[in-house]
Amino acid sequence: MSATIEITADGRALRVDAGITVASALLGAGQFEFRRSTSGEPRGPLCGMGICYECRVTIDGVAQQRACMVVVEPGMRVDTGARSA
Repeated sequence: MSATIEITADGRALRVDAGITVASALLGAGQFEFRRSTSGEPRGPLCGMGICYECRVTIDGVAQQRACMVVVEPGMRVDTGARSA
């Protein structure tokens, strides 16, 4: 059994497996919209390997982080901005 940690995503606490990416954690929690485009369209992970930049989120106050490239850490705070639109 793998260890779990807690992160906060858009104000909600999530228990996720340690060692997975932020994108995997959000998708596993049923969140498929990670941000909004300049025209307001919902955007989410496309390539899963850091090339498309569609999964950008704010992590611990640092904007424009690619969720598919960052591994979750205990207490991490993720803000997508997708839910505010």
